[in-house]
Amino acid sequence: MGKFVITKRKNEEFQFNLKAGNGQVILASEGYKTKAACENGIASVSNNATQLNRYERKTSTNGKPYFNLKASNGQVIGTSEMYESEVARDKGIESVKNNAPDATIEDQTI
Repeated sequence: MGKFVITKRKNEEFQFNLKAGNGQVILASEGYKTKAACENGIASVSNNATQLNRYERKTSTNGKPYFNLKASNGQVIGTSEMYESEVARDKGIESVKNNAPDATIEDQTI
């Protein structure tokens, strides 16, 4: 089972990572000014993760495949790691689809 882990950046912004059952980070958020906004981002990932049309497959400038998960308004709500292949990227998308909807939340800022 996956989990969202909320942490605080050095600049005092909140962020979350979605981790798969094996502990690997499969999706990372932007920085949020408030914990409530970060929690809304988690809810958005949970709600959008199962919808394949919300995933934007991309390639970085160094040729590595990755993906963004977008909300219904088109805003990016999470970004993957860089993968070695498109097949690995697509497995990462499947992992988010499988882990996000029922993921628990671990708040490390308390």
